[in-house]
Amino acid sequence: MKLDDFDPSAIDVEDQRGGNFGGGLPLGLGGGRLGCGTLVIALIAAAVFGVNPLQLIGALDQGTGQGTETQVGGPLPGQEGLAPAAPRAGTSASEICTLDEASRQTCNALSSLNKTWEPIFRQSNVPFSRPKLVFYSRQGQSGCGAAQSAMGPFYCPADNGIYLDTDFYRELGQRLGASGDFARNYVIAHEYGHHVQNLVGTSDQVRRLQQDAGDRAMANRLSVRLELQADCYAGVWAARNRDRIEPGDLEEGLTAAHQIGDDTLMQGAGQRPLEEAFTHGSSAQRMEWLRRGIETGNEDACDTFADLRRR
Repeated sequence: MKLDDFDPSAIDVEDQRGGNFGGGLPLGLGGGRLGCGTLVIALIAAAVFGVNPLQLIGALDQGTGQGTETQVGGPLPGQEGLAPAAPRAGTSASEICTLDEASRQTCNALSSLNKTWEPIFRQSNVPFSRPKLVFYSRQGQSGCGAAQSAMGPFYCPADNGIYLDTDFYRELGQRLGASGDFARNYVIAHEYGHHVQNLVGTSDQVRRLQQDAGDRAMANRLSVRLELQADCYAGVWAARNRDRIEPGDLEEGLTAAHQIGDDTLMQGAGQRPLEEAFTHGSSAQRMEWLRRGIETGNEDACDTFADLRRR
């Protein structure tokens, strides 16, 4: 995908690489809740690191009574006193984004996403604010608590941050079989979709519904709808930049969507897929909603909650 080079003045970037953020338990185990937008946190850990996903799902639920993809607007329990880490002194967006090719590509995608979504919000008379992109290595700190590589890329609504350890790109290609620049761009566009949901209030509405339901299975089903909508929003971005798409790009994106489907990740970890444990959707669902966004280029076509309102 041929994206323009990023404009340093048009993106918000921080760098936590090289910082010391030890002390947290991986994946918020021990009863901690997770911020929204992680790419199948427990299941990616299972596929990449050989962890039993069912054990992780159980551990993540302890003390919360909620699903693994809980929507939160603040720090993880027990980490309320930990402020988000400041960017390294003396680093500008240009310096951060040119550290390596993965950083540059991610910043280019962020710049394109800002340029695409801001006019959509303006036309709808909805206030827009840019998310920040935070690079970290192995461990970091977000407004939602600890950031750890095993969590995969995630969005934190508390500080409007998209958090990424770029080593995930290597895992995406080598371990999950989804290589290519568009596959990597899809990852960022999906997390940006959660930022869109945060700005328009969808995330808050889903969180309230999850709390009111008081049922893990229902909370998971609502989480799936939120994730599928973020996939669709990623497709909308791609559609509105169709002139930048190269042969094979769309196939790369659909392959990535397939490989991070809940059922595919469970099977890859040697587990029987359990639909009631899905938090992001099956491979078929993720491909379907990404394709819908690409084909329509219309954010209104991404209403994964429509059938609920008709009941």
